Amino acid sequence: MAIRLRFKKNGRDLTGRSKMWGCPDLPDSLDYPEVTVNDDGELVYDPMTFVCQIRLEDIATLDTEDALPHQGMLYFFASLDYFLGHFDALAQPGMGEWNERYFKVLYSPSCDGLHTHRIVYDDGTQYGLKAEEISFEKCPDKQDGFKLLGRPYLDEIEELFPGWTSLLQLDCHDEWNLQFYDCGMLCFLTNGKDVKCYLHSF
Repeated sequence: MAIRLRFKKNGRDLTGRSKMWGCPDLPDSLDYPEVTVNDDGELVYDPMTFVCQIRLEDIATLDTEDALPHQGMLYFFASLDYFLGHFDALAQPGMGEWNERYFKVLYSPSCDGLHTHRIVYDDGTQYGLKAEEISFEKCPDKQDGFKLLGRPYLDEIEELFPGWTSLLQLDCHDEWNLQFYDCGMLCFLTNGKDVKCYLHSF
């Protein structure tokens, strides 16, 4: 059984809650991930896009196979700027399997003592999209859209990674201007020990 993600704009304080976009609430033991990009021979440190944080207590009753811990916070980061319409982004991973420097999955066993990490541009505006609250519901194992767990919706990805679970699946989304080429999906995949990230367009 997989878990579908639903999103809601409500303006409430989402600190320490499950949320899509916005700013991550990290413990002191975890640093905000950056990708090192070689740009004209120079090393540039570019912050990854914060994708979402999942308060695992929120999905405990839906995760009937105990695929994930039921306490703490799970965080997803990836180099998504290009796919959010920023075509001059330094980090452009492209299709296929991404090098591990372009994505990061972090876990905190506790939701206590978290601090919001805000990244701003030179003009003071916040980096990334505004936060939206996430709610969860059961869905078929092989489901399109945004989901946790289950099998990858695209057969091509499942064939390349037989037996792997789609830890997080991202789909195109017009309101966020999130577009994986013509039409595609980005999957964070896990075999229970390793995590890979794969983008497929069709």
